[in-house]
Amino acid sequence: MSAIVSQSPDITGGSRAAHAARVTRLKLDRFRNYPSLDLAGDGRHVVLTGDNGAGKTNLLEALSFLSPGRGLRRAPYDRVAMAQPVEGFSAPGTWTVHAVVEGALGEAQIGTGLQAGPTGVESQRRIRVNSTPVPRAEVLLDHSRIVWLTPAMDGLFTGSASERRRFLDRMVLAIDPTHGRRVADFERAMRSRNRLLEDYGADPSWLTGVERQMAELGTAIAFARSELVSLLTGIVDGKPDAAFPKAELALEGTLEASLAAQGSGKAADLEDNYATLLARNRAQDRGAGRTLEGPHRTNLAVRHGPKAMDAALCSTGEQKALLTGLVLAHAQLVADVSGHVPILLLDEIAAHLDHHRREALFDLIGMLGAQAWMTGTDAPLFEALGERAQRFIVHAGTVEESKGP
Repeated sequence: MSAIVSQSPDITGGSRAAHAARVTRLKLDRFRNYPSLDLAGDGRHVVLTGDNGAGKTNLLEALSFLSPGRGLRRAPYDRVAMAQPVEGFSAPGTWTVHAVVEGALGEAQIGTGLQAGPTGVESQRRIRVNSTPVPRAEVLLDHSRIVWLTPAMDGLFTGSASERRRFLDRMVLAIDPTHGRRVADFERAMRSRNRLLEDYGADPSWLTGVERQMAELGTAIAFARSELVSLLTGIVDGKPDAAFPKAELALEGTLEASLAAQGSGKAADLEDNYATLLARNRAQDRGAGRTLEGPHRTNLAVRHGPKAMDAALCSTGEQKALLTGLVLAHAQLVADVSGHVPILLLDEIAAHLDHHRREALFDLIGMLGAQAWMTGTDAPLFEALGERAQRFIVHAGTVEESKGP
């Protein structure tokens, strides 16, 4: 049984109702441009409007830290705290995000941030759930899953393969909590191999052992990614809605090609083949100074289905619509597989969509049952949400609720 399907009783024949998580309170201390904030919600969608640079995206970034990883900006943790010291608040360089989340396990108090230690501000963020420290960030996935779409992702289809690979792994992680650790372990083993290749006097048996570890981890990564693409394609193909174009997805890489050729064959055979490839390529990789074959080189290829065109060749508007549809399909897949309807963080989502697609977007979010936190400079862009949303106006470091639609 594959890594993703094994997480999900409903895929294998059981039944489980997906639970929609809600953030009902968000408190910040020295986070970006917020010296202090206490924002109370009622569980509806949240619309944040205000001028550029007011701090709307900062609020979404704070929410993204309720999931594993470095958040939607992928910023180093020590860059998140306010640059200036604030009288009456915690030590400079520290920051805190605290949220009340109504998730699958009931209401949870989740806190995370950087703390001051004996020798200064710590480099790794701490996480507490209901005031109890947790050892791994993956524990956060027990309470909620979070999916985001930001303007920085608009160049996904024209950017580097590494950006699409990171996007792909984030999608896998949302339904397979062990995936992030596999990827990190593979990269650690690969760095060890690269160092051993530089040392001409290294014991060959050490290389063999590291390559076997890379083969096991790399094969598991390839299986998880391939299954994600297969399941996501099923979601996309099954949607009758035409508001957003259907994406055609494919994986390009050595292990993925072997997996496609072998079908649903044994993982052990793929592991053996990859370990053999790594051993055969030692001289080549030594000359290159890096490992040239493996899951760290995989590319996620995306095509605009209705036009049969590579996404990179589509117009900016088509790419935005394609990416939006893909993120919504992924949110549906997360709900189906994990039993968690994800919280959606949609930054400047409405600005580049016509009013038909905006209304379709709001309706699709409603059908999914997700809580969405959305930002924009113009409040009228969100009028179609009506009473489905709670609205706030963001100023520099402050947030106030708006009673108007």
